[in-house]
Order: sequence, then structure tokens, then C-alpha cells
Amino acid sequence: MHVSLREVRDADLPLFFTFMSDPEATRMAAFTSADPSNRAMFDAHWQRIRASDTVIMRTVLADGAVVGSVGVYGSPAEREVTYWVDRAHWGKGLATAALRALLDAVPERPLHARAAADNAGSARVLEKCGFTVTGTDRGYAQARGEETDELLLRLDV
Repeated sequence: MHVSLREVRDADLPLFFTFMSDPEATRMAAFTSADPSNRAMFDAHWQRIRASDTVIMRTVLADGAVVGSVGVYGSPAEREVTYWVDRAHWGKGLATAALRALLDAVPERPLHARAAADNAGSARVLEKCGFTVTGTDRGYAQARGEETDELLLRLDV
């Protein structure tokens, strides 16, 4: 599949909401919003993202179809990547291709990332893109309703 990125459009948001409210996907991601099924919270969150001058967010397309989102956010010293691919497309290399495309488009370094320690797929995506584990942390994972270990990763070049 050919993966490309483009600006987020209003028509993408209903798809993002569907992707990001999938119970199995949110459990795997772990660190999500307090209520992934709350459309009003979702819309307010995306309104803030799209209005921010410091957030770079892109829609992920696979052969022209919307399959997720990828972005960079945070203060200059702690810029962090984020990505989400619809569960129906997991295991196809789309998240890796999308993150690589974002990293090509956003030259600033270092960049940081976090992943639930038991989310091997997400850790693998980050490592394939050059991120290295720099430590661990433990935090409350809304999607799991419990404290969860997470990996801290960094990309320097």
C-alpha cells in the first residue's frame, strides 16, 4: 500500500473518532482521553489541536483512504510524536511508513515518544523509525483504568 500524509480536513474527524473510540485499540494505546466515546470532548480536543501553532498534525492515507493520523506536539525542548492507525490496518506497516513520512517532513530533533510497555507493536514502529528507549515511567492509563508501565523513547538524528 502507498502511504501518504496530508493536512487534516473536517471530513477526517468522524473517521478519527471511530478509530480512536475502538475499545481494543484504546486499551492497547492505554494513555488516551478519559472517555474515548465522548464526541464533544473529542471535538474540543481536535479544535485545540487544529488551532495550535505548535502542533503539526497530518492525516494518514493508504492508497488514498484515510487510515489514521500522525503528528508532533509539545514544547520545543520536549517535542513528542503521536500516531494512530485504525485497528483494521494494524500489522501492515502503515504506522511505520506514516511516522517515517512525518519524520522526513519535520526535521527538528530531538523528538520524544511514549508507548505502553506491553504495546510491542507501537514500540516496534518507533524503533524501526530510529527511536531508542531512554527509560521507563509508570502512569495512570485512562483506557485501562490502572497504573501502566510505559517506555520513554527519543530520536536524536
